Amino acid sequence: MYPTNSPKQRQTTRQFLPPCPGNLPVTATRLLLNAKRFRVVEVELAQPDGDIVARQIIEHPGAVVILPILPDGNICLIRNFRPAAGKTLVELPAGTLEPGEPPRQTAIRELREETGYAASKVTELPGFYTSPGILTERMHVFLATELVEHSPEREAGEDIENFLVSWDEAMAMIERGEIEDAKSVAALLYYDRFCRSTAAV
Repeated sequence: MYPTNSPKQRQTTRQFLPPCPGNLPVTATRLLLNAKRFRVVEVELAQPDGDIVARQIIEHPGAVVILPILPDGNICLIRNFRPAAGKTLVELPAGTLEPGEPPRQTAIRELREETGYAASKVTELPGFYTSPGILTERMHVFLATELVEHSPEREAGEDIENFLVSWDEAMAMIERGEIEDAKSVAALLYYDRFCRSTAAV
């Protein structure tokens, strides 16, 4: 973290921020932390009554989550060790957007890297914000079908293994609280509620 009196703390990062709620004008922005995949800024917002309020925001480039459905109807989940949670979680494959990379391309790349599957058909589903109270990250959701299996290309240090389950088992795992990853729960339940009855995969 930069010292309080550091001029770098005043670095403008507004171009990375989405429009503020209610279109409140940002009067100042300062950088608090610059990490590899995100940064933390403090913005000052002008209120309609003239007051200024400060909000700390984690800026994130966005990410994708992929729902891979195999030709036999099974789902390719992964077991992924998450240091922040301190344990291995059952999740859908996912990954962070690279600079200038379209979300669809990120989804294709991450699916291949994490699971080894290449998808001939990738369909975008409605996305969502993961934690809009503090975080700019928008999650782009993709359905991946017509899958062909290859060898995974996982990054060094990734502790991931494929975990194939039936659709009914995935729903049962959510009901039992065994899928604790929010983006995975959201994507699976959305597809189950709004897409599955009419899908031809």
